[in-house]
Amino acid sequence: MTNNVPEKLGKYEVREEIDRGSMGVVYLGHDPYINRPVALKVAFLDALNNVESGARYRKMFFNEAHTAGLLTHPNVINIYDAGVDEDNCYIVMEYIEGGNTLKPFCSSDNLLPVNKVVEIIFKCANALDYAHRQGVVHRDIKPSNILFTPDQDVKIGDFSIAHIYNADSTTTQMGGMMGSPRYMSPEQLREEHVTNQSDLFSLGVVMYELLTGRQPFPADNFSRLVNTILNDEPPPMSDYRTDLPDSLNEIVCKALEKDVANRYQMGLDLAADLTKAFDTLEKPKKDISAEEKFNSVKKLDFFTGFPDAEIWEILRASSWQDYNANDDIIVEGDMDDCFYIIVKGSVDVMKNGTVIRNLEKGDCFGEMGYLAKTKRTATIKAPDHTSLMKINSTVISQVSLNCQVRFLKVFLRTLIHRLSATTEKMSQDV
Repeated sequence: MTNNVPEKLGKYEVREEIDRGSMGVVYLGHDPYINRPVALKVAFLDALNNVESGARYRKMFFNEAHTAGLLTHPNVINIYDAGVDEDNCYIVMEYIEGGNTLKPFCSSDNLLPVNKVVEIIFKCANALDYAHRQGVVHRDIKPSNILFTPDQDVKIGDFSIAHIYNADSTTTQMGGMMGSPRYMSPEQLREEHVTNQSDLFSLGVVMYELLTGRQPFPADNFSRLVNTILNDEPPPMSDYRTDLPDSLNEIVCKALEKDVANRYQMGLDLAADLTKAFDTLEKPKKDISAEEKFNSVKKLDFFTGFPDAEIWEILRASSWQDYNANDDIIVEGDMDDCFYIIVKGSVDVMKNGTVIRNLEKGDCFGEMGYLAKTKRTATIKAPDHTSLMKINSTVISQVSLNCQVRFLKVFLRTLIHRLSATTEKMSQDV
């Protein structure tokens, strides 16, 4: 298929072709009004003019702009605009310079580190959770639709066959088998109603491939592929790699459950399990009994007034981190959404290599990163052996509502106290 693309599309200047996909050609463009590069996706003219399928193709093409345009998330490619210029239909998207898809990393000789895979799937699960809560089901999650940026972030793209659903919607899903067969859920292959859980199944396939370099449902033709996805369990990942922890195999198996009742219900549930798995990969933990942890945590001022049952909830939702002398806990410039409570020992707060503050047992840190997911503004080091509770904002949403409310009250009180102390110090220094 070819397109005779003019030098401009609407107000956008067309520079050069950068990619081709099933729905059109992608060009590097320039927005002269905002002075920024953009990606211009232009529909194939031959497909638009096809007498039998042109109308459906046009609907699918602009469906991407309509559905993805509803979403604003750091791990979803932004849609800025869409339009028609003479015969050309186009979509204006965020341009990621130097970006590549995840497809090259699904080969057994080019696998990413396990920690990086867990981080990628975690971000995708959160992005899908957000999309699903906005009523958008992607329906075509696969490695080639997930962009891997030069700074090792991820962006989900290609919402051309996505479906918008809500309680008041009277629209029906585009009929027929939609998606990429190797990544389809059993319900997609049966052409049944597709929900957000189908996206999570597809993400499970992507995770399996990124970890093993193999396909979970190998088949050499379409009919065998369908039969395998509908009836067979994927080979254990340990068949291909012996260094993967059981926790990751359990997560992948749950994502690939054929029965939606046993599969992850929401992306947030998958993200929560990935957080716990990442913590075990990140740093081996000293074997401390749950009872010892509970007794240590209960004595902290932060948990004054918490019923025992809610302290247990927080313990189960958080991770226990042990650090040795001079270990980095947080590095200035890093970005995460974790909040820390010192259970044993102390930490040094450092700027430009100088200790500016020491925090002791019972103190907290990381409030702004937890609240706003901003870059860390200081480095935190352990001067001696230190034990911390590491609380992730995604995981804490899994505890009971009463526990969440109580935790949030204490968290905000701590944050206000910290901000007040900072303000007072600044006024004294003036």
